[in-house]
Amino acid sequence: MNTDHLDSEVPDRLYTVTGGRGDPGGPGDPALDSVTLLVAESEPAPHMQSEHADILRLCTRPTAVVEISAELGLPVSVVRILLVDLLDTGAVVARHPVPSTPQEGPRHDPDTLKQVLLALQRL
Repeated sequence: MNTDHLDSEVPDRLYTVTGGRGDPGGPGDPALDSVTLLVAESEPAPHMQSEHADILRLCTRPTAVVEISAELGLPVSVVRILLVDLLDTGAVVARHPVPSTPQEGPRHDPDTLKQVLLALQRL
């Protein structure tokens, strides 16, 4: 099977998925790093873009940005753009990693780290 035509369509698809946006946010937007956890606050709506609906279905439990990327087969940069859309509408909430302090040492949740590792292995 010749897949040359499929490879040339990928950039067009990503452009369409993001509405042509290349930067997930500006100065006031939340930073979404690869381990930021997202949780759905609503169900997918019928009029919703399919990728947004897929993210909401994935985020019924806290799910890292990198894990969403792996599950959807989309680049992290594209997923961040889609997540900003959902954050803006209140459809998801972000749980940013807790920064460590020098006195306390790093705070790492073993379950979250395991999920991130598994997601990275699937990439």
